[in-house]
Amino acid sequence: MNTDETALIDGCFSVMEQKWGTWVSESKDGEKLITSTTCALCVDATRWYLKQRQERFTDSVSTYDGQGNGKP
Repeated sequence: MNTDETALIDGCFSVMEQKWGTWVSESKDGEKLITSTTCALCVDATRWYLKQRQERFTDSVSTYDGQGNGKP
């Protein structure tokens, strides 16, 4: 993706439709970030991803242990 041809969103990334109908975001440096089914979802997901990466949020959060322990 050429950032000269595609406007930067929030000054950080660009979004471009691929030939098969999905959307991909790319950083100013050319790093592929997010692939999505619509442009709006790609923009939202990329904003969330970059915010989490900036805040160094890399741990997944899960409280589900997969065991029922006989509880209804």
